[in-house]
Amino acid sequence: MVYVGIDLGGTNIRCGVTDPEGHLLAKTSRLTQAGRNWREIVRDIAEGSSEALENCGLDWSSVQALGIGVPGIVDNAAGMVVACTNLSWYDLPLREELGRYVNAPVLMENDANAAALAEYYAGVSAGCESSVLITLGTGVGSGIVMHGRPWPGAFGQAGELGHTILVPDGIPCTCGRNGCMERYCSGSALAFAGKQACWADPDTALWKKAEGDLERLSAKLVVDAAREGDPHALRVFGRFAHYLAIAIDNVISMMNPQMIVIGGGVSRAGSFLLEAVRERIPRTEMEVPRPMPRIELARLGSEAGLIGAALLGRQLEE
Repeated sequence: MVYVGIDLGGTNIRCGVTDPEGHLLAKTSRLTQAGRNWREIVRDIAEGSSEALENCGLDWSSVQALGIGVPGIVDNAAGMVVACTNLSWYDLPLREELGRYVNAPVLMENDANAAALAEYYAGVSAGCESSVLITLGTGVGSGIVMHGRPWPGAFGQAGELGHTILVPDGIPCTCGRNGCMERYCSGSALAFAGKQACWADPDTALWKKAEGDLERLSAKLVVDAAREGDPHALRVFGRFAHYLAIAIDNVISMMNPQMIVIGGGVSRAGSFLLEAVRERIPRTEMEVPRPMPRIELARLGSEAGLIGAALLGRQLEE
């Protein structure tokens, strides 16, 4: 038996087939075209899934379940998408609509929780009963696995770490509040801080890496310059790592998971990022020293959401 997974994004619909261990057997992708009627997008999900199955010589009779990672709030019990702002979907009966096309149980989960589940089943957090995945990309996402299952919270909104307040009265955020973690720990925040460093002092390697065009200055270029020892980039990167360490320490204090997993585009900085964060985690003096979770880099990269969505089906057997 196999599982079908859908990574539903505002730009692309990615469909894949995995075995029970999370190995991708085939995958397809098509444009979401988010402005369309939602039923047309659901039809494309079904067609993309069927195409992925055909690509590995299978049909729906071999499918144990279909899982969908949605960038928003879902109610799996009711089969509803409660809110998905990227697609302007609200209170939509996704399971019922997909049932018109596919002959398999349909499960759904927030996309960050699905990615965290993928790391639990097939990635770095395998064997950990509790883990938190933090993805550092354009924004900051996070997913929680507790006792081997995604933990959505009482109302499906747990894990919005990117919009917890890190700096009171800090940088305004797109969510309407000020000082959110996303304004300090995302890839876009790191790139913007690099631009600020260039504005303050053009005599920096960052200018050269951007070839004089700050629109080209990315988080990767900031990391590269810091790795090479540029003092301006090192200050920017150090501040970034400092805030990320504070956010992680807050997660440790609140949830006490066995592992914190760092993923997303910024995690490609590898050990340079990992060691910078590890050494900045505060060591609180307590009468009884607290056990510290491991802090590791995600292993599954951009495929985590797709694999995790597929492996939602394993929960039917557990």
